[in-house]
Amino acid sequence: MRLSGPLLISNLFDFQNRVRTNTAERLILDFSNVPYVDSAGIGALVGAHVTHDKQGRSLALVGVNSRVRAVLGVTHVEHLFHFFENVQEAQAA
Repeated sequence: MRLSGPLLISNLFDFQNRVRTNTAERLILDFSNVPYVDSAGIGALVGAHVTHDKQGRSLALVGVNSRVRAVLGVTHVEHLFHFFENVQEAQAA
């Protein structure tokens, strides 16, 4: 799933709906075009992780920039996610 633009409270409901309706065994979220996330966006990502984990499915993040990665680190949720440089690496893992 390719995201574009910041992941914010104003657009996270569409994101959450798309994640919830996705039934793939492995969901790859492409953050290449996401400049930043707010606290609601972080909450949505954690929710996506929890949902996938409970269902025995995996979630991967690709193309995450240093700003987004720093926010995930500061909020102590970075360890929940698998990070890859690109979609091909995530698919091969």
